Amino acid sequence: MSRLTDVPATGKIDEQDLKAADQLKEVYGKLRQELSKTIVGQSEVLKQVLIALFCQGHCVLEGVPGVAKTLMISSIADLFSLKFSRIQFTPDLMPSDITGTEILDEEEGTGRRRMRFVKGPIFGNILLADEINRTPPKTQAALLQAMQEFKITTAGQDFQLEKPFLVLGTQNPIEQEGTYPLPEAQLDRFMFKIHVKYPSFEEELKIAEATTAEGLPKLQALLDREDILHLQKIVRKVLIGRSTSAYAVRLVRATRPHEPDAPDFVKKYLTWGAGPRACQSILLGAKANALLDGRVNVSADDIRYVIYPVLRHRLVTSFSAESDGLTTDDLIRKLLDVIREE
Repeated sequence: MSRLTDVPATGKIDEQDLKAADQLKEVYGKLRQELSKTIVGQSEVLKQVLIALFCQGHCVLEGVPGVAKTLMISSIADLFSLKFSRIQFTPDLMPSDITGTEILDEEEGTGRRRMRFVKGPIFGNILLADEINRTPPKTQAALLQAMQEFKITTAGQDFQLEKPFLVLGTQNPIEQEGTYPLPEAQLDRFMFKIHVKYPSFEEELKIAEATTAEGLPKLQALLDREDILHLQKIVRKVLIGRSTSAYAVRLVRATRPHEPDAPDFVKKYLTWGAGPRACQSILLGAKANALLDGRVNVSADDIRYVIYPVLRHRLVTSFSAESDGLTTDDLIRKLLDVIREE
């Protein structure tokens, strides 16, 4: 494993940061190549998960059963020297099954009894919340504090989570019976909602041949904890012009149907728009996207790339949109046609 840099990030882009950015572009190519040993295609999913990781964000991956969402996440975890935990969300899952629980313990020597906290699977670096919408809201809410504050509070005590900390939730868009859709407040905690699509014919042929042959190869870890923490610092220092930042804010504000200058189609097809957290996610995501491309400055194209995974789960469509067969991605596309960079 090659260390990107051992020099801590400073308050502005310096030579070491530039060197790390150049190396990251090369490492990103190696990450894609390594992942291709177990996952065919889905390069955009990998890129967006990496962007979220470098921005200290979280992701929901949505796709029909059988498109390798779980395998993809576990394979991505193998690319990093990080602690990986998986929780299968079920209707009978309890919050303590995620965060941990207190047990009555006896001290050696003294024989005194005391309550001891046993940490749950949330105390890892990458947490796979498999089929996150199959557990009740009470259990889903156990993730909220951890995702926002990187800590949990139990029995009156705070327990810090080790960074980096990334929650990757999976869900499928069909079979909604017996599920508990995530409320908007919790969806907003996720930086990205990533669509995992069907593979192409050639990709599906490769998948069929590879998975019916010998076992999957072991992946080589290419980044460790210190690399990722350093890159998270560099992301926030990537340069972005005031006009580009304003472009992102105007896009987000245009999604709110109650704004007087909102486009007519927004007033017709949306009942609720995105909040300020969407602006933060767009700007950070654009910075990380530029960094993966080996650049330390953000362009409008970076904004347009990340706006889909940032906004698609933050827009609440109206009955008119459903009756006209319009998805949030369709409305984001219309928005990009109307709102231009100044």
